[in-house]
Amino acid sequence: MTLLTLRQTHAVLISAASVFAANAQTAATEPAPGLTPQMTAAAAADTTDAAPALAPMQGKTVTLSRKQCIDIALRDNPTIRVADMEITRMDYSKKEVLAQLFPQIDFSGAYQRAIELQTINMNMGGQSQSIKMGSDNTWNFGFSAQIPIIAPTLWKSIKISDIQILQNAESARASRLDMVNSVNKAYYSLLLAKASYDVVRQNYDIALFNADLFKKKFDQGTASEYDVLRSSVQVKNVEPQLLEAEIAIRQCKLQLKILMGMDYEVDIEPDVTLKEMQQDMYGYMMQQGWNLDDNTSVRTLNLQTKLLEENVNLKKLAWVPTVGASFNINWNALSNGNALKNQQFHPYSTVGLSLSVPIFSGGSKYYGLKQAQVQLKEMEFQRENLLNSLDMQVRLALDNIDKEVKQISTSEEGVRQAEKAYQIMQKSFEIGAATYLDLRDSELADTSAKLAYYQAIYNYLVSTSELDLLLGKEDELIPSETIPTINQTK
Repeated sequence: MTLLTLRQTHAVLISAASVFAANAQTAATEPAPGLTPQMTAAAAADTTDAAPALAPMQGKTVTLSRKQCIDIALRDNPTIRVADMEITRMDYSKKEVLAQLFPQIDFSGAYQRAIELQTINMNMGGQSQSIKMGSDNTWNFGFSAQIPIIAPTLWKSIKISDIQILQNAESARASRLDMVNSVNKAYYSLLLAKASYDVVRQNYDIALFNADLFKKKFDQGTASEYDVLRSSVQVKNVEPQLLEAEIAIRQCKLQLKILMGMDYEVDIEPDVTLKEMQQDMYGYMMQQGWNLDDNTSVRTLNLQTKLLEENVNLKKLAWVPTVGASFNINWNALSNGNALKNQQFHPYSTVGLSLSVPIFSGGSKYYGLKQAQVQLKEMEFQRENLLNSLDMQVRLALDNIDKEVKQISTSEEGVRQAEKAYQIMQKSFEIGAATYLDLRDSELADTSAKLAYYQAIYNYLVSTSELDLLLGKEDELIPSETIPTINQTK
């Protein structure tokens, strides 16, 4: 199963809106009577079953808020689980390094059976004599222990392991922030798809009511068959757009369920509409500044810089002598004949210190240090470039948000004016002061204004989510008091 990207979903919605606008403009030459609010309501009630619709999803339906969707995704998404497991893996890696500070104790045992004893010749009293030396059986076993006393490189490796754990923790945090952004976009896409569907459905109800009314007038002899055919064609023109809007809703739900690790059989519904989201949308306009310290790229780069600094220090410690201690206790036995009889084991033990002083290595340590220092210097330039890039991205995001706020205000006023113009044109058409072409133009303007208004709200919400990701805001990472438990098949 492939994941439908946000861009693909957005393209589907825009395509549906553009097809609808084109078809509405084509149908603008078709005459039909105006509709009053009472007539529109009657059409919606009478034609619910006539609208083209996809089969409803099987299984339970749950209503989720955006925050609940985020909490479920952060809990159940496999990507987040893998990131958490990486932290655990690095913690074990650190413990592996720490274990080298403890004594290393080994047991060893050996047995040798002589096939032919060693023979030596000795000159004794002017005569050469051969003497066999050794024993048939040789037993040797014991314990040995080594412990580092002065090991600077080992100590530094432990500190490097701490930084690596922090790197994995930051990587997990970055995965969570990316997941929050992805869920936000998918949730907003679903709201946009449902809002677009409502606009198209309203237009479909109007067209269906007109077709039914023309048919009744034709039956009474007050309308021509041509009028009936034109009104029926108008209905058929809107049906594909309604179907595309329903498909867009299904696709958005599927994307959201994949992000949450949810079964396909479980249907989800948002607890708000796109218009209701407008109430709490203007927090960013009060910001006078921003801080990039919580940005995941900046924090990752800071940890990489610390790691390189420790690596430089580690290279320097390669010239420092190391001291270790050792202890051995062994038992051995020598015998002839049967290897399992008459064995007498005698213990012996030793304790000692070892000193290792690096003197010459052909310059490998020196050039390794220089290489680490160059990498550290490169990181300084990378940080400067990253901060400049992120600063420009934040400025651009704030500019986009400011423009989108103005666009929402303009679109909202456009919707109000378009609705009022449609009502005026509808009354004019009823008394014969306007043509059907004028009425269809006003309907098209009203529909286009609503689609533009919802698109502006969606753009604003997506931009704020992207800005949260840039600034590394962690508010959404705090779990809710209650997270819905949904039956799923893993």
